[in-house]
Amino acid sequence: MALGAVGPYPASGGPSGLRRAILGIVVALMGTGCAGVPSVGDPPDLADALLIRPSSSPFSQVTVGSVRALVPDGWHAAPVKGARGGFVASPHPEAWRHMDGSITGMAATWVDATEVGMPSDFYYLAATGPLLSSLTRSDTCRAESQQVILDNAPAFAAGDTDSPGDYMARGEGTCHVGGTPTRWAFFVAAPGFGPVRTVGIPQSGLYVVVAVMHDSQRAPALLDRLITHTSFGGAMVSEFVVAAGGKLRAD
Repeated sequence: MALGAVGPYPASGGPSGLRRAILGIVVALMGTGCAGVPSVGDPPDLADALLIRPSSSPFSQVTVGSVRALVPDGWHAAPVKGARGGFVASPHPEAWRHMDGSITGMAATWVDATEVGMPSDFYYLAATGPLLSSLTRSDTCRAESQQVILDNAPAFAAGDTDSPGDYMARGEGTCHVGGTPTRWAFFVAAPGFGPVRTVGIPQSGLYVVVAVMHDSQRAPALLDRLITHTSFGGAMVSEFVVAAGGKLRAD
């Protein structure tokens, strides 16, 4: 599968086909439906075995394949399946797939572009559009801050003809679902052909870390710790930001 630049509506059959393709990437990454959490009795995949290392802090280190992150004690982690890698973790992981701000938990996942078979430009559109819309564009959630670190639209999306088609952002916000206030944070990166492709997982077309916690005075610092202590292919989130020439935290 080539990850090269593409025409006005690349391999999509027009605008409606483009929307379907982007939705496919979103589904592949976030695990809509039952594909996100393994069922009891599923045979183990040794390449993506779940490793948990407890610590003296209130966090455990979780490793699945090329993804490593901290997870609060009491959350249950499960590896994801399909054309993505990583894990989800939550006190109720079976409910995390809704990701509407009502369930505490986190996901640290990436999409294998060589398996999905979509041009790299599509990941830019997924990252800037519907990927986290259940949090950032919901009636029950509110975005409080967002730092766009990279934003180079691909050529078919009104970008320069030689655009690397890369995107990176970090954001925070709150939700109030069913009377329960929560706070969320995310990091998303679509490497395209930009400098971010020099770190992380070579075949990845998209990276996402998103976490939700009950809102409190400590929640922002705890969320920041979960986001910044996540690594893909040995590269921490901070290294992705540095590769993009940005700073780690928004003002």
